[in-house]
Amino acid sequence: MEASMRKPGGRPTREQAGVLEMQILEGARSVFCRSGFANASLEEIALRLGVSKHTIYRRFPNKAALLDAVVEQDLGRFRAALVAAAKEGSGALDALRRMAGRYVRIGSSRDYAAFYLSVSAEAALSATLRGRLAEWSRSALEPLVAALAEAQASGALRPGHTESVCDILVDLLEGANNRARLRRDAAADGEEQQALFEQRWAVFLAAFGTVPLSPEETRPGN
Repeated sequence: MEASMRKPGGRPTREQAGVLEMQILEGARSVFCRSGFANASLEEIALRLGVSKHTIYRRFPNKAALLDAVVEQDLGRFRAALVAAAKEGSGALDALRRMAGRYVRIGSSRDYAAFYLSVSAEAALSATLRGRLAEWSRSALEPLVAALAEAQASGALRPGHTESVCDILVDLLEGANNRARLRRDAAADGEEQQALFEQRWAVFLAAFGTVPLSPEETRPGN
């Protein structure tokens, strides 16, 4: 791979360097997911990608920097997906609902879960990693916090400490994610994901919404 990324007799072009960096990040993500951050090595990542260890070191000074880069790439994609979902909404509350639904769609995928649950498990034993995980979580949830604030300002949700309300909403959504992830056969399909989400959304609106729900809206599965 490394040789194919070079101009004849020279350094890789900017485009080739960008492709190589993307491949390194994807390869590192896969190794971190399979081996765990603590057990993974840059040698293993280089071997998987078919590049020299120095190729990785030239871009990332250590394993922690590589993990940061992997997560920053994921965060960018995650935040962009939430913002795109919100733009499909009609009004502040619908934008928040669509954003929360997209959160479940992404978070219930096994690829996403395998990586972040692995990092979370190791964070239990590492204060440094716990700190980084908290920073990543705050960054990931910024669009959701902003959407919650808009829904509160519009009167669709009751006033309250927005970050705390976001924590409760995320706890509900993660409950749906966990049920989808732990299915014995395969990840939940779109219809099941939606049902899991709607149940949690109804609970959230019952607690924080300003418009009373109908009996149909509070019934499980709706």
